[in-house]
Amino acid sequence: MPATAKKLLVGFRATDNRFGVTRATLGRLADALGLNETQVVHYALRQLASTELPAYEPDDGPLTKRELQAIQKAAGGRRGKSVRASLF
Repeated sequence: MPATAKKLLVGFRATDNRFGVTRATLGRLADALGLNETQVVHYALRQLASTELPAYEPDDGPLTKRELQAIQKAAGGRRGKSVRASLF
């Protein structure tokens, strides 16, 4: 293990619930996935991070009126007209 790796002590629940699992459940997951217990914990955390954390940095918010006008000017006079697209 690299010297920079940090360890985390994990406490298990007495029963499975929404916020935790028993050590037995972790063992069953490891067997079912063909992984060791540490790999299962990392896999579960990666899945949680993928669903709960944004995949990109937040932007600067809505465009200003000046920015919108610059875009409309660059678009070349399509003001007031709508564009429709359809696959059919």
